[in-house]
Parts: sequence; structure tokens; C-alpha cells
Amino acid sequence: MAGTVTRDAVKRDEVAKAWGTVRGHLRESAGVRLFDQWLKPIELVDDSDSDTVRLALPSAFMTNWVRNHYADRLFQEFRSILPDVRSVSIETRAASAKPAILAVAATDVAPAPVELSARPQLDPRFTFDRFVVDQSNRVAFNAARALAEPGTPRFSPLFIHSATGQGKTHLMHAIGAAYLEACPEANVIVMSAERFMFEFVQAVRARAQRQNDRDTHAFKARLRAADLLIIDDVQFIAGKDSTQEEFFHTVSEVMAAGKRLVISADRCPQGLDGIEARITSRLSVGLVADIKLPDLALRRAVLDRKLADQPDARVPEDVLDLLATRITANIRDLEGSLNRLIAYAQLTGEAIDMDFAVATLGDVLRGAERRVTIDEIQRAVSAHFELKPIDLVSARRAVVVARPRQIAMYLAKRLTTRSLPEIGRKFGGRDHSTVIHAVRRIEELRDKDREIDGAVRTLLRELEG
Repeated sequence: MAGTVTRDAVKRDEVAKAWGTVRGHLRESAGVRLFDQWLKPIELVDDSDSDTVRLALPSAFMTNWVRNHYADRLFQEFRSILPDVRSVSIETRAASAKPAILAVAATDVAPAPVELSARPQLDPRFTFDRFVVDQSNRVAFNAARALAEPGTPRFSPLFIHSATGQGKTHLMHAIGAAYLEACPEANVIVMSAERFMFEFVQAVRARAQRQNDRDTHAFKARLRAADLLIIDDVQFIAGKDSTQEEFFHTVSEVMAAGKRLVISADRCPQGLDGIEARITSRLSVGLVADIKLPDLALRRAVLDRKLADQPDARVPEDVLDLLATRITANIRDLEGSLNRLIAYAQLTGEAIDMDFAVATLGDVLRGAERRVTIDEIQRAVSAHFELKPIDLVSARRAVVVARPRQIAMYLAKRLTTRSLPEIGRKFGGRDHSTVIHAVRRIEELRDKDREIDGAVRTLLRELEG
């Protein structure tokens, strides 16, 4: 008995020392502000379980944030110091209920890669009923709901693409949650493309060290056994030849087995530079759905939905209108600004009004304040396509002029507050129907033509920068 107590004491001491090292690594990599706000409050829980490291935070909100952003990192840090660690638990310190165990653990077959449990880490906030729908995202939303229905899937894969912060991750987690609700015994795996690459590389390294294939076999078998495989941000495997080879075979086998596959990226399959053509072709055979930039009505609806989750918060209508009007880049920034406003009000005890909002979000509002002019757009497009600015307002219809002119009109509609007739007048007195046609045409071409999409992205970065 005494020997057991001594061993437990030694084990706790080892874990405590390892935690000091892990904290140091986190502080260096995360930076002072992020570390102090989210990671510094983590405490190590004294536990005799030699297989599990228990960490605790003071609130459920902080617990969820750390789980979502640092789950894999914490497990890998501890495993690099203490190979016997089999799992990490991230708990809420004051919770009376049984703590939820982090869904990251190793297996006896392949200790090097991180394994996900049968219940994937899904953000409980990201469900279908919490997703605000309008014309910009309706196709992607309906497709996501259809793929989450039990029975034979109507299509697979589902490929969702949009700029950052527009709701791709929300829909992917919603698919996972809805499918598990309908089929509780289903094997659902959710991971980022970076995570796919990391696990694959780890498995390959372990194979080389052990001189056998059990690690790579376990990695492949786990993913290909999924009933629903969800991989986010596939653009991050661009240029990684060996990872792409494994990704292609994984996708092919999941599809051949009639299983569900969901992939997301920041652009359409054909626009994924550095991704093999056979992969983009395979990802295009199901349903490709994009999420367009949110308009004012959607941005305002998102704020109303977000505010409904915080009934104690009081935010005046004119402040909500200010946020919706000025923060236009993406939904994530919009929600983050509202969260920041409410948090500051709670910390200071002040009421939220217009003056408080401007003082609190001044940097955000100033960053969103700059308005690109049509003249700037015309100059940028002309320089990019080596034309004279006058060509864009001329009557010339040659494609070498007409296509850049359509791109300039598209950018004017997207980046300025000018009306369609005003935009038409700035392009040689053309009417609003010509502008509408140009915008629709460029939207279509961005999904099909890699060069057009690349040109638009380059111009957007230049103009918005």
C-alpha cells in the first residue's frame, strides 16, 4: 500500500513538473494577451489517475474555448513529456456534474497519432437552428441539412466554400450534431486539414521509427471507417504531395463506401491552387455550395440572434445598426465585436450607448470606415490587366476589355456603397442592368475559372489593404 502511495506521489510530481513546462511553451507561442486571458487561469487538478491529466478552468465559457482551440495542443505537449499520458481532461472547476473528458486520446495500436473518441468535439453553439439563413447562404444551408439526414445520402461529398468567417465551420459542426442526433451510434470524425496532415506525418514518422506499418494502418483505418467524415480548410494541404496522396485515397474510399463526406475551403474546388487535379475533380462530383458575403439585413439578423442568447445584455437599436453597417467583412468579426462590447460593459458597469460603443470599438470601426472609390477600383483593374483607365469606360466590347470592365463593376458593387445606376454611370453611362449582368457573370466565372478568381482575389487584397 505504501509503495502505491509513493508511486502516485511521484507520478503527481512528474505531472506537475510537466505542466510547468507546458505552460511555458503556451506562453511563448500564444503571446502575453491571449495567454493571460485564456490559458493562465488553467489549473492542474491533483489526481491519482496516472493515465489522465486533469485541467480545470473557472467557467464553462472558458472551458469550451480552451477545448475548441487548445485540445490537441495540450495533449501533444503532455505526451511529448510524459509518454504514458493517455488522455487530457479539460473541466469546469465549479461544475458539480461529472466533468466532460476531452475527446482526444491515444490507442494501444498507434500511440503516436492523436485519436478522436466516438463522440467528436462539436461546438454546441453551432447547430442548424442557430444559423441565420438568407439568400447568401441558403443553398449551403439546405445542402448541409440534407446531408445530415439519415438514410442513403442524396449526394456526397458536400463541398462548402466561402471567405473566412462566413459560417462554413458553423454548418460543418451542425451537420455532425444533427447526424449524431439521428444516428447516435454513427462514427463521426471532424478535423481540420492541418490536423489531417499532422496526424499523417506523425504516423509516417512512427512507422519509420518502429519499422512497421501499424501506425499508418491505424490512421488510415480510423478515417476510412467514418460514417461521416468532415474536413475543414482543405486549402492548407496545397503543395503537400504525400499528404495529398493520402487525402485522395481517403476521400476515394469514403465515397466508394457510400459514406458521407463534407469538405470546406476558402474557394471553389477549381480555384484551389496547389491541389492535384484528381482531388479537385473528386471533390466536385457531389454538390458544391458557396456562401456569399452577408448583406446588411443578414448582418443585422445575426446580431439579433446573438443578442437573444444573452438576455441580460442591453444593446440599443442604434448601436446594433452601427455594428451591422460598419462591420461588413465577415460574420465572425461582427459577432466578436458584439461580444467585446457586452463584455466591456459588464466589466466596467457602464450602460451601452452610442458613445460607449464608439469608445470601446473605435479601432474596429475605424478599420471598417475606409471606403474604396470606383476611381480607385478602375485604376487598380486597369493596372492589373495592363489597360488604360479610359478603356473601362469606353464602348469597346473586345473580351480583353469587356472582362476587366465586368470585374471592375463587380468590385464596385462589392466594395462601395454606390447604387447600381451610379456604378453604371461611372462606366461610360451604362444602365443598371449591365451592372447586374456583370456582377452575376463574374460570380459565375469565379466558380469555374481559376484565373478570373485569382485576379479578383488579388485585386480585393490590394483594394481592401
